[in-house]
Amino acid sequence: MTIEAVVFDIGNVLIEWQPERYFDRLLGEERRKALFAEVDLHEMNERVDQGQDFHDEVYTLAEQYPQWRDEIRHWHDHWIELASPEIPKTVALLRALRGRGVPVFALSNFGIGTFEVAEEAYPFLKDFDRRFISGHMGVTKPDAEIYARLETESGVAPGRLLFTDDREDNIAAAAARGWQVHLFEGPEGWERSLIAHGLLPERDAA
Repeated sequence: MTIEAVVFDIGNVLIEWQPERYFDRLLGEERRKALFAEVDLHEMNERVDQGQDFHDEVYTLAEQYPQWRDEIRHWHDHWIELASPEIPKTVALLRALRGRGVPVFALSNFGIGTFEVAEEAYPFLKDFDRRFISGHMGVTKPDAEIYARLETESGVAPGRLLFTDDREDNIAAAAARGWQVHLFEGPEGWERSLIAHGLLPERDAA
């Protein structure tokens, strides 16, 4: 079936998202493990991705754990360092698709506030034809609703969407709706998939 639009996840596909790595640098691995064992920072981030206020969520959590207050605030105050660097080859593939007139969408679990920060740091995030960002939608992957809304709002049939994401649960949810999918394990494999689908010829691939 012909692909009509390519859908990119953002975290760990276009931008590295490794909070533990940042806190290892800040605290050392042992103290980082203690922090993450005591404070569910990823659960807090999920609320941000669902549309809750970025600053309020981080700072409220910090006040609940005064022994970790300063460290938790880093999640807000130094967020771009948690979400870096960009993955250049995947960005090049995004731009190559656009150069060939292939519609490209973003489908990403991202907060409203965090996405504003990311847009400033990574101008390529403005290159998408459509962006489906969980914070603005009030629903996160792998909930079926977020995939259904992309289908409805874009008007592209499920079988004509090609989606890449680094998480197996997100990929499985898309595949269950009939999307064509690629589990992202690196830009080289994604490049081969795009070539195999006839979306990029060898000579245009990044």
